[in-house]
Amino acid sequence: MRALLFDEPAADTATTRVAEVPTPEPGPGELSIDVRAAGVNFIDVMARRGDPGYATSWPFVPGLEVAGTVRALGPDVSGPAVGTPVAAFTGSGGLAEVAVVRAERVVAIPEGLSYEQAAVAPGTLTTAALLLGPAGRLRKGDIVLVHSAAGGVGQALASLARLNGAGLLLGTVGGASRVAAAEASGYDAALVRGDGLADAVREKTGGRRVDLILDPQGTEWLETDLELVAAGGRIVLFGNAGGTALTLPPAGRLFGGNVSIGGFSVRGYAANAPHLIAEALADVLAKVSAGDLSIELTAVDGLDRAADAQQALAEGRGEGKYVVRI
Repeated sequence: MRALLFDEPAADTATTRVAEVPTPEPGPGELSIDVRAAGVNFIDVMARRGDPGYATSWPFVPGLEVAGTVRALGPDVSGPAVGTPVAAFTGSGGLAEVAVVRAERVVAIPEGLSYEQAAVAPGTLTTAALLLGPAGRLRKGDIVLVHSAAGGVGQALASLARLNGAGLLLGTVGGASRVAAAEASGYDAALVRGDGLADAVREKTGGRRVDLILDPQGTEWLETDLELVAAGGRIVLFGNAGGTALTLPPAGRLFGGNVSIGGFSVRGYAANAPHLIAEALADVLAKVSAGDLSIELTAVDGLDRAADAQQALAEGRGEGKYVVRI
């Protein structure tokens, strides 16, 4: 089969290629999927850079989420049946013609959804659902601030936060060219990150502090987050876009501000609480099928296009969500 490979760490596409590799077979508790569409995520970029904990070995096949049909069942796996259209959180290995995944992270695709629509759900939409649910504990009427609001997860967060009763919804973006995309996805306002961001947020909130801050920028903007978060508020760090060292404040500052800082890893949920992945995936697929939830996606044809999509994310050029048809 063909798969996208990272041969060794690189800042660009220099060590990325598409190659023939052995077709994987499912082991106990696993099933294999003939992949029809696979999502492209920033976690691919982090693996390609060689950030610790993302690429398990080299060469590495990235790919967090897929949609396709069940190819084969491993020992002790009773379903879904071979041929069933499914979406799955793979964690890695999804940017290939065949992917193997734990059966407990696989959900049947509701009738009427395309493979491209379904491929957005296991990573992007499920991440948003878990960030707003068990990680961020969104409450009705909360003021919410989301960094990187124009990306795939940022747009998914806007839609789901509205469905779940958020109040004022603010986003930040890396440049003025991305403001329109963020606001079109549902943010009341999108603000460019830079000097004066805290003052700009306070102006939008009428001086109120923010109840929930969702931040994929590592700790680069944590000082600003702490300036803005309300007493009893939550800051959830769910990525490290810049790849810089992470620095947390002293505990006393959190005690004094009655503030909590939490970490989030969708792959951690997949490893330690796969039932939560499956529940969130089934829920978001149902919402997409019902027309209550959508996300702007850009579909590209073939694994040969995946590297360019990953590089667009690395350079901050991508808006919405890239999906590779396979």
